[in-house]
Amino acid sequence: QVHVVESGGGLVQAGGSLRLSCAASGSIFRLNRWGWYRQAPGKQRELVAGIITGGNTNYADSVKGRFTISRDNAKNTMYLQMNSLKPEDTAVYYCNADVTDNSLISSNYWGQGTQVTVSS
Repeated sequence: QVHVVESGGGLVQAGGSLRLSCAASGSIFRLNRWGWYRQAPGKQRELVAGIITGGNTNYADSVKGRFTISRDNAKNTMYLQMNSLKPEDTAVYYCNADVTDNSLISSNYWGQGTQVTVSS
């Protein structure tokens, strides 16, 4: 079994910064792809940023130039550095991971979410 846990959310003023972390643990053979998603009240969950094994990244247009996704393969941990935060970034942020376990079975896992609130 694999567990994915986010941390680092909180309340910040507009223009401020936060760093989210996502740690995966358990029967992990390889972490294939990580992603950060967010869901604001009354809206659908959307992709914020993704990173694959080779290090290639992709970002939602709304966060390009402000957010940076990275990963530490040795620690099975992913990060989202969020700068120049705006009130519209307020949402629950979820970590998502595509994992191949030690039985060589690939599955997709979600974290429980962490609240990010940006005040104006």
